[in-house]
Amino acid sequence: MTWAILSLLAGVVLAGLGGELFLRGVLGFSRWMRIPSAIAAATLGAFATSSPELFVSTIAAFKGAPGIGLGDATGSNVVNIALILAVALLVKPLVTKRKVIALDFGVAIGASLLIGLLAADGLISRIEGALLIGAFLVWMTLHVREARRQRALPDDTVATDKPWRIASDSVGGLALLIMAGSLVVSGAQTIAAGFGIPPYLIGATLVALGTSMPELATTLVAVFRGHDDVGVGTLLGSNVFNALLIVGLTSSITPIAINGHGLWVALGGAVVAVALVWPGAREKLGRGRGVALIVVYALTMAMMAVFAR
Repeated sequence: MTWAILSLLAGVVLAGLGGELFLRGVLGFSRWMRIPSAIAAATLGAFATSSPELFVSTIAAFKGAPGIGLGDATGSNVVNIALILAVALLVKPLVTKRKVIALDFGVAIGASLLIGLLAADGLISRIEGALLIGAFLVWMTLHVREARRQRALPDDTVATDKPWRIASDSVGGLALLIMAGSLVVSGAQTIAAGFGIPPYLIGATLVALGTSMPELATTLVAVFRGHDDVGVGTLLGSNVFNALLIVGLTSSITPIAINGHGLWVALGGAVVAVALVWPGAREKLGRGRGVALIVVYALTMAMMAVFAR
């Protein structure tokens, strides 16, 4: 148990260092490619910060325990918005433009609803996993088209970032983030197993918290640096990756049987949390929204503890 606690603490430290490096890489890449930082965050940044979920879910599926992967992916979607974004909003209000987040906002909600529809019969099959992956590819295609359109617009900005520096920051930061996620997951699994917690509940709570460390680090660093669009874009994009790509890959490897009511609690919490991200007329998310998200997270975790068994 002592080693598990040390793993958790080491993961937090590495996540902070990795988040700083990785943010530099994402911003440098967006300037070098002349695309909006929000698009780079929602695609490249979200893919990289979701790599711990991808790693954990894939390994769990190959080991015949896809429930942990499903719990990790769906639980992380609640953590991303209801906890991580809430913490960021409590630090400071974030400017969030509707037209920038519209695509990812809609797809993030739609992806959770789609998983619920596919799981209604008690099983997410390999064919349904392929359907989720197909939806993910459509979303990525829309982002690539928008990135190309943005690059075609006149731009007086001169990128001074060197490609080797962008690559080293991105790879180095990602390596630290993955290592942080692995350490936190290892510690969380040991602690949870000691208390006899069911697989889905382990995935949706402690493992989800651990694999969301990269999103937490990247978002907080972005907020402190004044890059609000990067923070929000990374979280919404990560939710789409988790729901469509990771659940799709996991169920394509091993069909996922749905046991208990934990999945429905997590999906409901994720939908409500994302809905609260839509900005008002002033296009700003304030601390009051952060408090509301914390309440959603607390209620979701409480219901999870009751219904996930």
